[in-house]
Amino acid sequence: MIAAIKRAGSNTRGLLAYLYGPGRHDEHLDPHVVAGFAMLGMPDPGRVENATLTELARYLDEPVRLRNGEFGQKVTDHVWHCPVRAAPEDRYLSDAEWGEIAQRIVEAVGIAPAGDDLACRWIAVRHADDHIHILATTVREDGRRPKLHDSGLRVGDACREIEKDYGLRRLKKGDRTGARRPTQAEMHKAERLGWDQTSPEWLQHRIRAAIPHVANAEEFIAYLEADGVEVQVRRGPSGDLLGYAVGRPGDVNEAGEQIYHPGSKISPDLSLPKIKARLESSHPEEHPTARRNHPSTAWHQAVDALDGLHTDLADDSHAQAHIAAFGELLEATAQKAPGNLRAELNAASKAFARAQRSQIRAEDRAAHALRGAARDIVHTATGPDGSALASLMAALVWATILAARWHEAKNHAHQADAARQAVQHLQTAADRALAPTLAELSARPPREQARRVLANDVRAAVPDHAERILADPAWPALATVLADAEARGHQPHQVLKEAAGQRELATARQPARVLITRIQHSGRNPAPNRRAEAARLQSTRAGSIPTQQSHNPQLAAATPTEQRPGRRR
Repeated sequence: MIAAIKRAGSNTRGLLAYLYGPGRHDEHLDPHVVAGFAMLGMPDPGRVENATLTELARYLDEPVRLRNGEFGQKVTDHVWHCPVRAAPEDRYLSDAEWGEIAQRIVEAVGIAPAGDDLACRWIAVRHADDHIHILATTVREDGRRPKLHDSGLRVGDACREIEKDYGLRRLKKGDRTGARRPTQAEMHKAERLGWDQTSPEWLQHRIRAAIPHVANAEEFIAYLEADGVEVQVRRGPSGDLLGYAVGRPGDVNEAGEQIYHPGSKISPDLSLPKIKARLESSHPEEHPTARRNHPSTAWHQAVDALDGLHTDLADDSHAQAHIAAFGELLEATAQKAPGNLRAELNAASKAFARAQRSQIRAEDRAAHALRGAARDIVHTATGPDGSALASLMAALVWATILAARWHEAKNHAHQADAARQAVQHLQTAADRALAPTLAELSARPPREQARRVLANDVRAAVPDHAERILADPAWPALATVLADAEARGHQPHQVLKEAAGQRELATARQPARVLITRIQHSGRNPAPNRRAEAARLQSTRAGSIPTQQSHNPQLAAATPTEQRPGRRR
């Protein structure tokens, strides 16, 4: 059940005209009062033939007129309006039930406390099966105004109790960190103009897309203007930037004037002070083109930055900072990823935006590495490919799972749900990113004897998950990865233990795939050990000095795994 308190108004008669009218699409059927301050003698134009809207408005406004006539300062913001809507799957509620629900809401918010004969006047009008509108005039019978501070939270709490008592769909408690929902007028306008998003939604996406590209607030404003966003700034006498508002081109009012939305109204974390705090927590990028010759470096550095996330979530302020910065990294990745992944990554970034903010204050400086990785990615000339892409996708999935677990532990229900939605999109993207790598690895599997040796390594390194790994369809590809790592001088047993320690495998859908991406990332460089050096020297001598191996074709063709001293062939 959703109750949305509207902005205070001053025209009781005008709101009644809408509630008792046909609606914008003739959806208002049989409007009538189901509950009110004093039902006895109340004129109801929906049930009493001679009752008029003007008469009902005068009845509700009577305490307002008395106060305005007695005191010099007139009350002009006295109309309180709150639609209350049931979920589409909820059962049908009778008039009596809707009346009880309305009574509980006005009691909870302080409009009409229980047993208070001098409370505000109010009515609940029903003109559809699934919702009612509560209208109140916020001047009490004794001339005082009710205290409506934080009324949204109190109404939300009342709705959660109503859902439980009436067996309705249970929604999660809000924490005042969610973005503003589009109004019906904004949705109708977008539909009329052929836009797939309302203006606030379109602007929110543009603002979040800009953040990874800039180093300070002035660059942020310039980037938005270059991206085609209408920007209105507020500056102090010294020229310092104090605030900003943004508008969508073509979104104008009846007078043809551009409509602007303050960043803080679009989303709580997009106010200028909060954006400045995030930008100032990172060092500016002086040479963004330095990595363009080696674009994969930025992607591997992003994986390195994500590797320590599980330890960074131990402190709440650091955790909130890292989760917010992770959202920027996710946005940057969506901008630079290959086209076949972009839709899923954009959907993941959009879903995760709700998980980026909570009531916990962030220590933004703690997330310097993640923000640096996001800026590195957007400054690369090309996107990732091959193992670098697969490693980053897998790291993003695991980081999002960790963020969801942290929010769950803190009872952040909406944020945890948002993170879980992002995980679903990221898993789809990760599967697509890994598919070419799996195909390439599966095309050159180690020999059967080598695979048996590597299977023993799996059982010794990760005994608790060995059978799941060996039963995974990606096991032949993992065997190839292990053989490749050994050829570079790594020990398969040690590589497996390290990879399993970086990401728990109990909840992994396909543990072999997880290990492939981890090993390819961590084992991409040769191991500086004596075995590798000896192999290199032996290879160098083989061209000029005949050796016993060169005269033994079977031994010369063996893989490094088969040549291990002391291992059964």
